[in-house]
Amino acid sequence: MTAKDSLSDYLAGGVYYAILLEAFLVALSPPLATAALLLGVIFWFARLVVDKECRRFRRLPYDVPAALFALLGAVSVFVSPDRAFSFYNYYNLVGVYLLTYLLIGQNVQASQDIRKIVYALGLACVLVVLYGFYQFAFGIDTSAMKWVDGDAFPELKKRVFSTWENPNILAGYLDVAMCFVFAFLVKMRDQRRRIALGAALVLLAACLAMTYARMALLVIALIFILYGMFRDWRVLLGVAVVAGALVLLDPALLDRVTSVFTRVDTSSEMRLALWESTLAMIGDHPFFGIGWGAYWMVYPEYDFYLQGADVLIVHAHNMYLNYAAEIGVVGAVSFLWFFFGTMGLAFFSKVHDSEGFRQGLMLGISLAFFSVALNGLTDDVLFNIPSSMLLWLLAALAAVTEFAGNEEDEAVVMDELTARKRQKLRELRQRAGKGGESPKNSGEESEN
Repeated sequence: MTAKDSLSDYLAGGVYYAILLEAFLVALSPPLATAALLLGVIFWFARLVVDKECRRFRRLPYDVPAALFALLGAVSVFVSPDRAFSFYNYYNLVGVYLLTYLLIGQNVQASQDIRKIVYALGLACVLVVLYGFYQFAFGIDTSAMKWVDGDAFPELKKRVFSTWENPNILAGYLDVAMCFVFAFLVKMRDQRRRIALGAALVLLAACLAMTYARMALLVIALIFILYGMFRDWRVLLGVAVVAGALVLLDPALLDRVTSVFTRVDTSSEMRLALWESTLAMIGDHPFFGIGWGAYWMVYPEYDFYLQGADVLIVHAHNMYLNYAAEIGVVGAVSFLWFFFGTMGLAFFSKVHDSEGFRQGLMLGISLAFFSVALNGLTDDVLFNIPSSMLLWLLAALAAVTEFAGNEEDEAVVMDELTARKRQKLRELRQRAGKGGESPKNSGEESEN
């Protein structure tokens, strides 16, 4: 192995460990996760300079809509009321999302590497849930934070948010986590792991209940109910048991969830008013939008509800309307093409392995995207930076898992790689023989 090959391998290792670190930190510390991402990008660019063989880029399934989304988002900056702010916000956020997608999509290949990334995500989730339980047991009174209508729910004084900004964002994250744990539970074959996954699912459900996030609770229940109706009726029984236990332990939870259908509070009224305002924005700016991240600047012109109250409205509380308002209808469609295309890729994937890990991963990604799609009806869950980083990370994992193929395909690839290495060794020996020297590091040790 030459010095250049050794350096290339070293840099490849740096890229991979940076990806692992980002996956672990995204739910715990977004600034540190971003730092890990930038470190990985530096290692990757250095490797591209050192090793020409690494400059062949892999075509990912949904590169086109991702690029179109980034392009139209950039164009929207020019129509923003404050171009400097929109540009700063755009290159910081979209830059992080695209770099995450590219770094993983172009550098992760082996199944064991994908598995370790999932383990890093899982370990971080354990810490998030443990901190959520700690908050519930010893936490603060959140009633003053205006996360709930005190008149409509006077008994609700405590909502956990763990390492996330507020309970609703934590709840969206927990929905994603529950989708993964559930998918591994139904797909993996080892009985002991399934028992552990079942226990983890109950703990996640308990932490989700502590957020009192109505839509997130309804979304995850709907996902499990639909799966039970079409795939396995036993899931319906599990949903009934867990939901009944949570309601018995906390009767206020049932009142909170059913309030979606039985009463109108300030939160519901404001959402309806925001959607009306956002539709007006889209009607006035259908092509290029109002500008990336400019919702809070433009909203006062369309304030039909608050009427000048001293409240900062930063997004439309609807993922679909928010994208259409800020970057235009075509920009929103390009993102949804990427989003739902990735969800379909994961759901209809034909990957296979004897353990069931890959099937579980792809099912988990598809259900996680479905949960984001449903939660996005009443909130812009992707307005939160780590939520979007996680989404683009999962999209890249779906792409590389699909590329990884089946165990049989990987065996063929490994055989081909081994054959190429042996051919290269033979060529080196022949050249060395002509030169009258024996090549260093040749022999059986090198082949292994």
